[in-house]
Amino acid sequence: MAVRLMTGRKGKIRAAAGAWLLAGCILLTGCGLEKSAGSEDKAGEDRISVVTTIFPQYDFVRQIAGDKAELKMLLKPGEESHSYEPTPQDIIAIQNCDVFIYVGGENDAWVEDILDSVPDARMRTLKLTDCVETVEEEQVQGMEEQPGHSHGQEEPGHEEAHSVHETDEHVWTSPENASLIVEQIAGLLSGTDPANSGIYEENAAAYQEELERLDREFREIVDKAKRKTLIFGDRFPFRYFADAYGLEYYAAFPGCASDTEPSAATMAFLIRKAKEEKVPAILKMELSSDNIARAVAEAAGTDVKVFYSCHNLSAEQFENGETYLSMMEENARTLEEVLNECP
Repeated sequence: MAVRLMTGRKGKIRAAAGAWLLAGCILLTGCGLEKSAGSEDKAGEDRISVVTTIFPQYDFVRQIAGDKAELKMLLKPGEESHSYEPTPQDIIAIQNCDVFIYVGGENDAWVEDILDSVPDARMRTLKLTDCVETVEEEQVQGMEEQPGHSHGQEEPGHEEAHSVHETDEHVWTSPENASLIVEQIAGLLSGTDPANSGIYEENAAAYQEELERLDREFREIVDKAKRKTLIFGDRFPFRYFADAYGLEYYAAFPGCASDTEPSAATMAFLIRKAKEEKVPAILKMELSSDNIARAVAEAAGTDVKVFYSCHNLSAEQFENGETYLSMMEENARTLEEVLNECP
């Protein structure tokens, strides 16, 4: 069994996936088709089993399938998605499921190794980056330059925006994209489970109406806004969201950056921009450190607010039934505040 390896953090994940894959095969050989941790015995049931890597597609599936699917999310609530590493149980869950839905791109490179190793797998798969028109991550003015993407000798704050030649994987952050993804998921579930296709199609159509309402709400907020600029003291996984609504942004890092410490020049740039734009809050993602955002906010005399990327949610939010829609509704309230209020 050949497993391709890479260097760096993503390479470590793929190497770990290869090792876990071997262990998973041993477990499968010794125990038969062992079920993933926490899953129910499907004997006598007609529910299809669906495995997703992270929260957005997990939530989309549960809105579409309801109780017609046995659903598992590999990323545990409260975990940071960029540091996820698959376990043997995760790999077994993938191998045994009917439908597997993942994001695609560099952070999911380990998935391709697993899928390549089981070419006769019976599961159907869907990659979110295949559902929409993708763009590349962008290095905007003032953002910390990423290793391997040097563009001359410009100092932070003076360089022009440019691509970092890596697909931006955060396709779900735009409600329009989310609707396209929901359509693809509904089709996949219907093809896998034709007996319940009517339910999947009806639920998907109702959910798409909610996404359209959400999209209109964001557009109305931006159309009436006093400013069009967001400042993130964090990574920025919202390129599709910003593009959809014509928003400008400044941030410490691109969406999938592994860095956690910006340079003094980047910090100075963000503080200066926060003062110039007179933003009422510096934004950060959920489940990430607020150190950078807090430092910028304190220097600029403003506040810090969370803007949900919906990668994942806390264990408490998960137990309380938070959804993609509820977190995006919170984003709408935050957006209205930061685009209008004075600090």
